[in-house]
Amino acid sequence: MENLQQLLNEVAACRLCESALPLGPRPVLRVALEARILIIGQAPGLKVHNSGLPWDDPSGDRLRGWLNIDREQFYRDARLGILPMGFCYPGKGKSGDLPPRPECAPTWHERLLQQMPQIEVVLLIGQYAQKRYAGDDEKNLTERVRNQSLDGRFISLPHPSPRNIRWFKQNPWFDEQLLPSFQRRIHPLLSESS
Repeated sequence: MENLQQLLNEVAACRLCESALPLGPRPVLRVALEARILIIGQAPGLKVHNSGLPWDDPSGDRLRGWLNIDREQFYRDARLGILPMGFCYPGKGKSGDLPPRPECAPTWHERLLQQMPQIEVVLLIGQYAQKRYAGDDEKNLTERVRNQSLDGRFISLPHPSPRNIRWFKQNPWFDEQLLPSFQRRIHPLLSESS
Protein backbone atom coordinates (compact mmCIF):
# COMPACT_ATOMS: atom_id res chain seq x y z
CA MET A 1 0.00 0.00 0.00
CA GLU A 2 1.22 3.50 -0.82
CA ASN A 3 2.21 5.85 1.95
CA LEU A 4 -0.67 8.28 2.51
CA GLN A 5 1.52 11.30 3.18
CA GLN A 6 3.60 10.69 0.04
CA LEU A 7 0.40 10.42 -1.99
CA LEU A 8 -0.96 13.65 -0.52
CA ASN A 9 2.33 15.34 -1.39
CA GLU A 10 1.87 14.15 -4.98
CA VAL A 11 -1.67 15.56 -5.03
CA ALA A 12 -0.45 18.90 -3.64
CA ALA A 13 2.16 19.08 -6.40
CA CYS A 14 -0.27 18.13 -9.20
CA ARG A 15 -0.19 20.41 -12.24
CA LEU A 16 -2.16 18.17 -14.60
CA CYS A 17 -4.77 20.78 -15.57
CA GLU A 18 -2.93 23.93 -14.47
CA SER A 19 -3.42 25.70 -17.81
CA ALA A 20 -7.22 25.37 -17.50
CA LEU A 21 -7.47 26.74 -13.94
CA PRO A 22 -8.07 30.51 -13.76
CA LEU A 23 -6.43 30.82 -10.32
CA GLY A 24 -3.94 28.00 -10.66
CA PRO A 25 -3.87 24.72 -8.78
CA ARG A 26 -4.74 24.53 -5.10
CA PRO A 27 -6.05 21.04 -4.34
CA VAL A 28 -8.58 21.01 -1.50
CA LEU A 29 -9.40 17.60 -0.02
CA ARG A 30 -9.06 15.69 3.22
CA VAL A 31 -8.37 11.99 3.60
CA ALA A 32 -7.35 9.90 6.60
CA LEU A 33 -6.87 6.23 7.32
CA GLU A 34 -9.56 6.56 10.03
CA ALA A 35 -12.25 7.89 7.67
CA ARG A 36 -15.57 6.06 7.93
CA ILE A 37 -17.72 8.52 5.98
CA LEU A 38 -16.50 9.91 2.66
CA ILE A 39 -18.01 13.03 1.14
CA ILE A 40 -17.59 13.21 -2.63
CA GLY A 41 -18.74 16.58 -3.91
CA GLN A 42 -18.05 18.65 -7.01
CA ALA A 43 -15.09 21.01 -6.77
CA PRO A 44 -14.04 23.86 -4.50
CA GLY A 45 -15.73 27.20 -5.05
CA LEU A 46 -13.88 30.50 -4.93
CA LYS A 47 -14.27 30.93 -1.17
CA VAL A 48 -12.95 27.41 -0.54
CA HIS A 49 -10.08 28.01 -2.97
CA ASN A 50 -9.14 31.12 -1.00
CA SER A 51 -9.42 29.54 2.47
CA GLY A 52 -8.10 26.07 1.59
CA LEU A 53 -10.81 24.53 3.82
CA PRO A 54 -13.26 22.15 2.14
CA TRP A 55 -16.92 23.15 2.36
CA ASP A 56 -16.01 26.52 3.93
CA ASP A 57 -19.04 28.30 2.49
CA PRO A 58 -22.85 28.42 2.79
CA SER A 59 -23.09 25.01 1.07
CA GLY A 60 -20.87 23.62 3.79
CA ASP A 61 -23.08 25.16 6.47
CA ARG A 62 -26.09 23.33 5.06
CA LEU A 63 -24.12 20.09 4.66
CA ARG A 64 -23.03 20.24 8.32
CA GLY A 65 -26.68 20.75 9.23
CA TRP A 66 -27.60 17.61 7.29
CA LEU A 67 -24.86 15.70 9.13
CA ASN A 68 -26.07 17.24 12.40
CA ILE A 69 -22.53 18.22 13.42
CA ASP A 70 -20.88 21.54 14.12
CA ARG A 71 -18.07 23.20 12.23
CA GLU A 72 -15.45 22.14 14.79
CA GLN A 73 -16.28 18.44 14.50
CA PHE A 74 -16.52 18.66 10.71
CA TYR A 75 -12.94 19.91 10.43
CA ARG A 76 -11.46 17.99 13.38
CA ASP A 77 -12.98 14.52 12.99
CA ALA A 78 -10.72 12.19 10.97
CA ARG A 79 -13.71 9.87 10.49
CA LEU A 80 -14.95 12.32 7.81
CA GLY A 81 -13.07 12.19 4.52
CA ILE A 82 -13.58 14.75 1.77
CA LEU A 83 -12.70 13.89 -1.81
CA PRO A 84 -14.21 16.16 -4.47
CA MET A 85 -14.55 15.16 -8.11
CA GLY A 86 -12.22 18.03 -8.95
CA PHE A 87 -9.68 19.14 -6.35
CA CYS A 88 -9.16 22.71 -7.60
CA TYR A 89 -11.42 25.67 -8.31
CA PRO A 90 -12.47 25.31 -11.97
CA GLY A 91 -13.58 28.92 -12.53
CA LYS A 92 -16.89 30.64 -13.17
CA GLY A 93 -19.36 29.77 -15.89
CA LYS A 94 -22.56 31.44 -17.09
CA SER A 95 -24.72 30.02 -14.29
CA GLY A 96 -22.28 29.30 -11.48
CA ASP A 97 -18.97 27.52 -11.19
CA LEU A 98 -17.71 25.43 -14.08
CA PRO A 99 -17.88 21.63 -13.77
CA PRO A 100 -15.05 19.85 -11.97
CA ARG A 101 -12.02 19.23 -14.15
CA PRO A 102 -12.35 15.76 -15.72
CA GLU A 103 -8.73 14.80 -15.02
CA CYS A 104 -8.94 14.65 -11.23
CA ALA A 105 -11.18 11.71 -10.39
CA PRO A 106 -9.63 9.23 -12.86
CA THR A 107 -6.11 10.27 -11.85
CA TRP A 108 -6.46 10.32 -8.07
CA HIS A 109 -9.65 8.78 -6.67
CA GLU A 110 -8.74 5.09 -6.77
CA ARG A 111 -5.35 5.63 -5.18
CA LEU A 112 -6.83 7.81 -2.44
CA LEU A 113 -9.75 5.45 -1.82
CA GLN A 114 -7.23 2.68 -1.15
CA GLN A 115 -5.92 4.84 1.70
CA MET A 116 -9.31 4.82 3.44
CA PRO A 117 -10.06 1.15 4.12
CA GLN A 118 -12.63 1.86 6.85
CA ILE A 119 -15.10 3.80 4.68
CA GLU A 120 -18.62 2.55 5.37
CA VAL A 121 -20.71 5.28 3.74
CA VAL A 122 -19.96 7.45 0.70
CA LEU A 123 -22.06 10.60 0.33
CA LEU A 124 -22.43 11.46 -3.34
CA ILE A 125 -23.20 15.17 -3.45
CA GLY A 126 -24.52 16.45 -6.73
CA GLN A 127 -24.71 15.09 -10.24
CA TYR A 128 -20.99 14.71 -11.03
CA ALA A 129 -20.28 12.37 -8.11
CA GLN A 130 -23.52 10.48 -8.72
CA LYS A 131 -22.82 9.95 -12.41
CA ARG A 132 -19.42 8.47 -11.59
CA TYR A 133 -20.39 6.34 -8.58
CA ALA A 134 -24.17 5.73 -8.47
CA GLY A 135 -24.28 3.87 -11.78
CA ASP A 136 -27.86 4.74 -12.70
CA ASP A 137 -27.68 7.33 -15.46
CA GLU A 138 -31.36 6.84 -16.30
CA LYS A 139 -32.58 8.46 -13.08
CA ASN A 140 -32.65 12.19 -12.55
CA LEU A 141 -31.34 13.60 -9.29
CA THR A 142 -34.77 13.87 -7.65
CA GLU A 143 -35.65 10.24 -8.45
CA ARG A 144 -32.21 9.01 -7.40
CA VAL A 145 -32.35 10.82 -4.03
CA ARG A 146 -35.99 9.99 -3.31
CA ASN A 147 -35.93 6.29 -4.24
CA GLN A 148 -32.61 5.20 -2.77
CA SER A 149 -31.98 2.91 0.14
CA LEU A 150 -30.09 4.65 2.92
CA ASP A 151 -28.70 1.31 4.08
CA GLY A 152 -26.20 0.93 1.24
CA ARG A 153 -22.64 2.15 0.91
CA PHE A 154 -23.55 5.03 -1.44
CA ILE A 155 -26.03 7.76 -0.49
CA SER A 156 -26.99 10.33 -3.12
CA LEU A 157 -27.74 13.87 -1.97
CA PRO A 158 -28.55 17.06 -3.84
CA HIS A 159 -25.92 19.77 -3.73
CA PRO A 160 -26.53 21.88 -0.59
CA SER A 161 -25.87 25.11 -2.50
CA PRO A 162 -28.07 28.15 -1.86
CA ARG A 163 -28.63 28.04 -5.65
CA ASN A 164 -30.77 24.93 -5.05
CA ILE A 165 -33.31 26.61 -2.74
CA ARG A 166 -36.01 26.12 -5.37
CA TRP A 167 -35.36 22.35 -5.44
CA PHE A 168 -35.64 22.14 -1.64
CA LYS A 169 -38.93 24.08 -1.69
CA GLN A 170 -40.32 21.82 -4.43
CA ASN A 171 -39.25 18.67 -2.59
CA PRO A 172 -40.25 19.09 1.09
CA TRP A 173 -39.99 15.30 1.58
CA PHE A 174 -36.21 15.75 1.58
CA ASP A 175 -36.19 17.70 4.87
CA GLU A 176 -39.24 16.01 6.37
CA GLN A 177 -38.55 12.33 5.59
CA LEU A 178 -35.14 11.68 4.08
CA LEU A 179 -32.96 13.82 6.37
CA PRO A 180 -34.13 12.23 9.65
CA SER A 181 -33.49 8.75 8.22
CA PHE A 182 -30.15 9.90 6.81
CA GLN A 183 -29.10 11.30 10.19
CA ARG A 184 -30.01 8.03 11.92
CA ARG A 185 -27.77 6.20 9.42
CA ILE A 186 -24.82 8.59 9.78
CA HIS A 187 -24.93 9.39 13.50
CA PRO A 188 -23.53 6.07 14.79
CA LEU A 189 -20.49 6.40 12.53
CA LEU A 190 -19.65 9.79 14.04
CA SER A 191 -20.68 9.20 17.64
CA GLU A 192 -18.71 6.03 18.35
CA SER A 193 -15.36 6.65 19.98
CA SER A 194 -12.49 6.67 17.49
